[in-house]
Amino acid sequence: MTTFKQIKKLSKHLVPTASILALTVGLAACGGGGGGGDTAQTGGGDATTTTAADAFASKVSLTGAGASFPAPLYQGWFVALNQAVPNLEVNYQSVGSGAGVEQFMSKTVDFGASDVAMDDEEIAKVNGEVVMLPMTAGSIVMAYNLPGVEGLKLSQEALAGIMLGNITKWNDPKLVADNPDLTLPDRPITVVHRSDGSGTTAVFTMNLAAMSPEFKETIGDGKTVEWPTSKGKFIGGKGNEGVTAGIQQNEGAIGYVEYGYATNNNLTMASLQNKDGQFVVPTDENASATLAAVELPENLREFITNPAGADSYPIVTYTWMLLYPQYADAEKAKGIEAMVEFGLNEGQTMAPTLGYVPLPQNVREKVAAAADKISPDYTITLK
Repeated sequence: MTTFKQIKKLSKHLVPTASILALTVGLAACGGGGGGGDTAQTGGGDATTTTAADAFASKVSLTGAGASFPAPLYQGWFVALNQAVPNLEVNYQSVGSGAGVEQFMSKTVDFGASDVAMDDEEIAKVNGEVVMLPMTAGSIVMAYNLPGVEGLKLSQEALAGIMLGNITKWNDPKLVADNPDLTLPDRPITVVHRSDGSGTTAVFTMNLAAMSPEFKETIGDGKTVEWPTSKGKFIGGKGNEGVTAGIQQNEGAIGYVEYGYATNNNLTMASLQNKDGQFVVPTDENASATLAAVELPENLREFITNPAGADSYPIVTYTWMLLYPQYADAEKAKGIEAMVEFGLNEGQTMAPTLGYVPLPQNVREKVAAAADKISPDYTITLK
């Protein structure tokens, strides 16, 4: 049996772009509306099977591509699932949200994944034919490599200043003012950012634009932005994997990465000032406090920017799977529902172990109801 420790070890070795997670999915006793104990069906089509194992008599292969943000978690799901139902195989490629959305829109994959929900223009390109499902959530953190310096605090002004290239040294007066108890070195700051089209970048820049009018005006937000490389030292990395490596390999570096990558790679993280003026350490509890104050609309699309709340961590996002409302292959439709079902059940239990935030119960229910419309031959059951 694969352990969580083994999964965490595997998650450290994801590589950008070429990281294809071709993993056999096992869905023991979690499918087809046949789970035991206290369960709740979502009211989808009448299931013709009692377990996921019964549902797939022949091999079904699903392919997906997209965000690197949830890739370690998806890898963990698929590794944990691979023993019970060898006939359902899921291949996921960590290529970044931008490329994942493009592949989804061009219909070259069975599902996409993005850290930022598709916008109106993207939805129009697929004629509105998309089911967006938040499958997990997590924080985007500022990780840094500054030996001997622990407990760094970044005000919203200082964070924006670093990313604008206005603060280029670690002993800048603004950083010293935020950290009166720390001795900050007189050395240049190396900013590590995403070089690929990235939902992580989109979420990060949307929050910075909400914090800083100057950032909003000069850089703006999006999956790709023009960083002010002429004003400071900026280096790019592909995927959360590449940014993590860039921080590790450059003393004096700081960059934005998903919390799970930072924790799994033992990166030091800064406390960020939230909208209420409090400096908040990135933790599962603080991310959960942020999500608790957010009400998802019926289409499950929400952009969380600089949220209020004394305990709220300021940069938190859901990450979405992008599905088609219908699949020509009925077996693939069942496979999609089975995959989502596992993610909503056992997958949520695994999430904190890998640095992610489990979905609130009301969100699980909304996601299950939306996904359960895809196949008339499968009923999603929440445990």
